[in-house]
Amino acid sequence: MTAHYFHPHCKTTKKSFTTGRISTAILFSLGTSLLSTLLPATSVAQEDTRTVNSTPTSPTSNKAHHFASEDIFNLEYVSEARVSPDKKQVVYVRRSNDIMSDSTRSNIWLASVDGSKHRPLLSSKHNFYSPRWSPDGKRLAYLSDEEGKPQLYVRWMDTGQTALVTNVTSSPSSITWSPDGKHIAFTMSVDAEEKPLKVNMPKKPKGANWSPSFEYITKARYQADGRGVLEPAYTHIFVVPSQGGTARQLTSGDYHHRGSLSFSHDGAKIYFSANRSSNWEYEPIEADIYTVDMQGNIEQLTSFKGREASPIVSPNGKYVAYERRSDEKVMYKNTYLYVMSADGTEHKNLTETIDNAVSNFVWKDNKNIYFQQSVRGLAQVDSVSLSGKVTNMASGLGGTTLGRPYVFATYHAAGDVIAYTKGATNRPADLYVTSDDERQLTSLNEDVLGHKTLGEVKEIVYKSSIDEEEIQGWYILPPDYDSSKTYPLILEIHGGPNLAYGPVFTAELQRMAVEGYVVFYDNHRGSTGYGERFALLLQGKYSSKYDFADHMSGVDALIEKGIADPEKLYITGGSAGGIASAYAIGLTDRFKAAVVAKPVINWLSKVLTADSGLYQIPFQFPGKPWDNVEHYWKRSPLSLVGNVTTPTMLITGVNDKRTPMSETEQFYQALKIQKVDTVLVKVPESSHGIAAKPSRMIGKVENILAWFKKYSGADETTTPDAP
Repeated sequence: MTAHYFHPHCKTTKKSFTTGRISTAILFSLGTSLLSTLLPATSVAQEDTRTVNSTPTSPTSNKAHHFASEDIFNLEYVSEARVSPDKKQVVYVRRSNDIMSDSTRSNIWLASVDGSKHRPLLSSKHNFYSPRWSPDGKRLAYLSDEEGKPQLYVRWMDTGQTALVTNVTSSPSSITWSPDGKHIAFTMSVDAEEKPLKVNMPKKPKGANWSPSFEYITKARYQADGRGVLEPAYTHIFVVPSQGGTARQLTSGDYHHRGSLSFSHDGAKIYFSANRSSNWEYEPIEADIYTVDMQGNIEQLTSFKGREASPIVSPNGKYVAYERRSDEKVMYKNTYLYVMSADGTEHKNLTETIDNAVSNFVWKDNKNIYFQQSVRGLAQVDSVSLSGKVTNMASGLGGTTLGRPYVFATYHAAGDVIAYTKGATNRPADLYVTSDDERQLTSLNEDVLGHKTLGEVKEIVYKSSIDEEEIQGWYILPPDYDSSKTYPLILEIHGGPNLAYGPVFTAELQRMAVEGYVVFYDNHRGSTGYGERFALLLQGKYSSKYDFADHMSGVDALIEKGIADPEKLYITGGSAGGIASAYAIGLTDRFKAAVVAKPVINWLSKVLTADSGLYQIPFQFPGKPWDNVEHYWKRSPLSLVGNVTTPTMLITGVNDKRTPMSETEQFYQALKIQKVDTVLVKVPESSHGIAAKPSRMIGKVENILAWFKKYSGADETTTPDAP
């Protein structure tokens, strides 16, 4: 195959591929019909004579010691940890997949810091999560759906007795103990009565069966991915006696009071963050810190431009740590750790010298604060003194996502004991603690992965061909990799784009490696963990020739190393990675096939139909779409569709509100008009997270593999089992 690059937004004559075409417009759902259709009976391309055995393997040839799709149902990981006040125990949330209900279940387990004990605390087919120790460590508050709707419970640790504390109609969150242990604060959504019109309808006769009532939408932000169209409701702060009773609402007004809560030292008031401006819908990066007392009196403490959030009071009550970000209209800004006096005066930036976003603050004592940041593909816990001295405390955190290798992790600390989630390239997150040294407390996946040979993950650092910008990436080798051979390569692009991948476990990419592919992923410009300058290199340029060059330079580096076969390249990515994949196949024909997952195809339509437009228009673009049509169009993969010849699968959730199905359908129809081999896969009942359920994750990766196999040039006669 002769490779071509194309100048964007120019009409280009292109050579055809020798691959077959799907000649009829067929819409497939996930399942056997798609997988069997995608696998050709005969080969349509010649093998590169320079390559030895570089064709993806048949699923039927997989050995028992390789990672299989069904193994995803057996994976577990630690998602949250809490150190007890006496620093002797850690309670954590253990997440496990259930093959019968096709869900991920949360249970609460208890481990001793010295590693001597490890036992279930709350474990069943129900969900138990958000554990919070009482100040004296004798009780544990948590949330559970044990009786249907999520409710707040308290467990006495000495006897195991449990009390149902709330009986509310909405889901509590952000649960926080008062210093004396007598009350628990939480946030909860409260329905609002908002009727824009008084409409006179005739009285419905008794027993009549009329059509549903009309629905009215009046808000600028009227929908949210995973929730659909939003009913009128606002999040408020409540307080309830810790031994049970009536929950009392403290905040008022048509505003959202979300996020973490922190009691004052005397328990008389609660610190929180909110945007209580009448213009709050149009100010996505604006929030201030307030207090509310037990009578509902609200006092504003900060009023800087931008977001002040996540307040946490020092043990002696004198200071409040909080996060702060400016309101500059750009796609990314660092978040800093500030400290102020408890009365809202004397603000000081403690992390001014750190060129990354920091989060998750925990007071170590009255003079030092723990915080979390991501650096070059991994998370870490650091400590900063009130004078600004920073010390690293724990490194290599991650592993709290199973599907793709995102840099997500969490931790908690009490005194000098830090508990955190940490995995490896071959294991999801386990529970670790550190004080003087690091200790691993769990090994949750040895029963599943201990006898498996996974693909080795290697780092690669290279220069982008467009401007010599340094790019960090990783590639996964097939489990039985032979250095004397070259292999087909899959480029997998992360979402965001202001997110990051790292050297952590990834079920989806390991599955690809098992099938004989080298899987390459990188943190292109715009990724986080490399400083604010690097994250802003894509301001007004996503997607573009710049991130495209970052990806292709990595691909070419692996070809030069003799690892990847230049004639067998494939590309995929989801969300922002879907945008980049769709844009890339409009710039080159080097890829034999592409899978574009939940993409934005036309920015002009996306920002006016998705749930994120109110943020993206002012922060990602130079202005409103009707005033900047050319800019929006230039960033849209649809502007390059006339260049595309790469066979393309499109896959999106039917209920996606972040990158709506209408975006995918535009590209599908355009590709069909261009007579490009394409198939549209709709994921039923799914929002943006198409891999949120175990079977969906399996379905996603197996459909990707089936599509790539169809265009691999192999003589395939075996159809993989549908998930």
